[in-house]
Amino acid sequence: MSASALLRLCTFPPGGTPVDLAVSGGPDSTGLLLLALEAGLDVTVHHVDHHARPDSGSDAAFVRELCVARDVRFVGHDVIVAPGPNFEQRARHARRTSLPEGALTGHTLDDVAETIVLNFFRGAGLTGLTPMHDDDTKPLRHLRRSDLHAYVADSGIVARTDPSNLDPRYRRNRIRHELLPLIDEIMERDVAPILHRQAAVLFDDRQWLDEVTAADRALTLEAADCRELATWSTARLRHWLRRTLAHQSPEGETYAPSIEEISRAIAVVRGDVVACELAGGRRLARRHQQLTLG
Repeated sequence: MSASALLRLCTFPPGGTPVDLAVSGGPDSTGLLLLALEAGLDVTVHHVDHHARPDSGSDAAFVRELCVARDVRFVGHDVIVAPGPNFEQRARHARRTSLPEGALTGHTLDDVAETIVLNFFRGAGLTGLTPMHDDDTKPLRHLRRSDLHAYVADSGIVARTDPSNLDPRYRRNRIRHELLPLIDEIMERDVAPILHRQAAVLFDDRQWLDEVTAADRALTLEAADCRELATWSTARLRHWLRRTLAHQSPEGETYAPSIEEISRAIAVVRGDVVACELAGGRRLARRHQQLTLG
């Protein structure tokens, strides 16, 4: 697929706009760089070296040389992420805190499909099932990964390969290399575009739901009266509680409460119990028709 054909699927800002790009040196982010230059953007490349592999410095050198050859500004960021549990999450947090706000990344349609599957089995609601749909930092989210990789290869660039992307210890890799190919085989079709289209439909539903619940979103936990909340439908109450009881992890990730937590919170609102425990060491309690979160 030609650069012009790929660009028609991208959501880049107008030519000449200054942008920051997160470029690891892999084919996705290398394709992001090449397409951003084709789009006429004023590019600054940022490379984050997690030092997670002995040869990670070679990735930084590759990206720096790529930028020098194309007269592009290069900024390197060195961070240390210790091996151990939740490495992906901690590395993602380190990367986010290193990069400028609004930096563009090379996520593709296939990344969207994988994230939908991951979120589905985590019990996500509408937000989790519509990932990246309106995210301007993901301008390649409508491109197939295979088309992007072919474009990079046709440009004569041999992008870097991160062996961690094949490591079966990470769920996303197993979804990418095992689960989605199996679903394709069972369904006798490529399901990634179907998941992507379904997310678009759900996103429209999500926007409509946000419109009809705008007044609910303005209601804070402290101002809520349980007598009023008890008259709401379960769906409406669940929607409000998902927003109101969201919390941040130590890595800065925002998480909505699980369906089990929502069920416990509804029981508090309706007076079936006086309090319940929530993630993050929090406690939702009811007294004199008012709610408190401690």
